[in-house]
Amino acid sequence: MKFLYLGVLAFFFFFFLKTQEKDYENAIRYYTEALELNPSNAIYFSNRSLAYLRTECYGYALADATHALEIDKNYIKGYYRRATSNMALGKFKAALKDYETVVRVRPNDKDAKMKYQECNKIVKQKAFERAIASDELKRSVVDSLDIENMTIEDEYTGPKLEEGKVTLKFMKELMDWFKDEKKLHRKCAYQMLVEVKELLSKLPSLIEIMVKETDKITICGDTHGQYYDLLNIFELNGLPSLTNPYLFNGDFVDRGSFSVEVILTLFGFKLLYPDHFHLLRGNHETDNMNQMYGFEGEVKAKYTAQMFQLFSEVFQWLPLTLCINSKVLVMHGGLFSEDGVTLDDLKKIDRNRQPPDSGPMCDLLWSDPQPQNGRSISKRGVSCQFGPDVTQRFLEQNKLQYIIRSHEVKAEGYEITHSGKCITVFSAPNYCDQMGNKAAYIHLRGSDLKPEFHQFTAVPHPNVKPMVYANSLLQLGMM
Repeated sequence: MKFLYLGVLAFFFFFFLKTQEKDYENAIRYYTEALELNPSNAIYFSNRSLAYLRTECYGYALADATHALEIDKNYIKGYYRRATSNMALGKFKAALKDYETVVRVRPNDKDAKMKYQECNKIVKQKAFERAIASDELKRSVVDSLDIENMTIEDEYTGPKLEEGKVTLKFMKELMDWFKDEKKLHRKCAYQMLVEVKELLSKLPSLIEIMVKETDKITICGDTHGQYYDLLNIFELNGLPSLTNPYLFNGDFVDRGSFSVEVILTLFGFKLLYPDHFHLLRGNHETDNMNQMYGFEGEVKAKYTAQMFQLFSEVFQWLPLTLCINSKVLVMHGGLFSEDGVTLDDLKKIDRNRQPPDSGPMCDLLWSDPQPQNGRSISKRGVSCQFGPDVTQRFLEQNKLQYIIRSHEVKAEGYEITHSGKCITVFSAPNYCDQMGNKAAYIHLRGSDLKPEFHQFTAVPHPNVKPMVYANSLLQLGMM
């Protein structure tokens, strides 16, 4: 029967991928075809759920695991996959319930037991945080710092701020220092974070800039802690300067294990060229993502928990979107779950917080385009997917030409959709050391605002794997 053939073919891709080049897209395709012929196969739903997990389509993964359990409530892998999906989405209580089911049925499964214990710890920690939380009384980390009395030891030979300020000399020394896998002194790091927080807090949620007819700006997508690829961007395209402005479009941290180096370098250039170096918030500049995908663990390993808390405060002040010459709107994720959102609405967003589960702020960080008209449930389980008609209506209402966003890995580093009205750019080549994708950045010239795409490939980096600092719950088992 055809569905058996397709199932075997998908099964081959599924398990071949464990040790070879990962082609989960083919596995998803064949499992989908098999399920169209045999929609009551719990194993196919469960295996496609894992393939969706590997491609970060957590919403689809959750739906498939749930379908598997609707077909067979005793199918233990379904509980395991659903728990993993909920963990990836930050839905810890729901995940805990399913991990508990797995442990009860398989008490000797060490992997499931470890994940249950870790998830339980997170649930208790978050309950404690809620119990003591008080926005009115919450003090900034800055209030508890005594930076002036922090001592830089004589044996430290790395870069130092000049009278507390970032200079071009400091930035060049910093990049070389990080390149040699050395750590910036904590006093300098704290000084930079305090300064950049003050700078960002004075900016609006929607930045508006003008690029002169004879000038250009470079727009980069996700960098995700891939520091050596960031250095390569500057090697290929030149260092940031007053005449070589940049915009980095979110997701600076997580996954890659050099996120501290990436973000301090970007913050340094923001301080050096505040009006010519722009940073927008991504969905990974948030506490839940940082806790799961590595940045929190990395900061704690290289510095302290207190410094991570300060990073969290700084991230909350990152602007959400930027408009170029009143014609091109840039955001990390995409457009909105409802029509009628205006640029004035974006200016009014209170961004100094963790993102809500819905609304314009959530959509700017999380949504994705889709080829068909209308809107649909997000493959990620957060926000929505929006079609070309949604894009067209938004552009017409706000007198814009097109949008630029990031947020998704693209094989060529960029993608043009919605008849040229929606452009995706992604700047982390060979994402997580396994995707094999090219990366890209965009030049926009003030004369015509026509995007020019520049592709590049990954460069070697020290033998430190991605996700080293990530929560152990994301080391997805093949159960």
